[in-house]
Amino acid sequence: MFRAMAVILSLISITSAYAVAPLDTSSQLIISVRDQKLMLVRNDGKVAIYPVSTSMFGLGDAWGRMTTPLGYLAVEKKIGDNAPVGAVFHKRRLTGEVLQANAPGRDPITTRIIWLRGLEAQNAHSFQRGIYIHGTPQEKMIGRPASYGCIRMKSKDVANLYEQVPLGAVVQIIPDRLPKMGKAKLRQETNNGVIAANVTPQPPAQISAAMLARPPSSALTVEQMRMAGALAGERQKAKLASNKRL
Repeated sequence: MFRAMAVILSLISITSAYAVAPLDTSSQLIISVRDQKLMLVRNDGKVAIYPVSTSMFGLGDAWGRMTTPLGYLAVEKKIGDNAPVGAVFHKRRLTGEVLQANAPGRDPITTRIIWLRGLEAQNAHSFQRGIYIHGTPQEKMIGRPASYGCIRMKSKDVANLYEQVPLGAVVQIIPDRLPKMGKAKLRQETNNGVIAANVTPQPPAQISAAMLARPPSSALTVEQMRMAGALAGERQKAKLASNKRL
């Protein structure tokens, strides 16, 4: 059974300077703070599970707190196509330096950046706060809270994940354990009676309830959520403009 996403978009703090990527439900990510793991979900089943690190400062979306937000988010930007594993980023730009795992004395962002935007009021600042899924040379710390708000992964893992997650993919960060589910099944389609394996499935219109770690509190279509988010963004811009005039 498919059920609509449990998201109410009361605020998205993204200005018109940023294009909002359309939601793509062909793949989802579920990140468990308790387990310190990330699950890639497709076709109602798990594709892979990776160890991660969330914030050492706890949970939340307040400015200046360096905490990891909870709730539903989406992949807004992907940065680092074809960069070498261990490549160092500064202000989202490659520096030309490449670090090995556990290089001493360094803690930069490496390999890939998967930049998230919030879909709920509780994580509305995520994009402007720079909440990423990214690589780190501090791989010995992966598996326990060690970041400054982002979701850290081993460099090889984030490079692998990057290739499998489209722009607009839904990301859910939960405080509890990962939900239990079986392995994803490969979909097959026929072409004039011939079975073609490894065909990329078309995104379903809704997200399966099995993919979500909490029951829905509302029933909104993807288009309704996008419209609600755009209206919320316009209200936020009008509020900021009004405050500047005062």
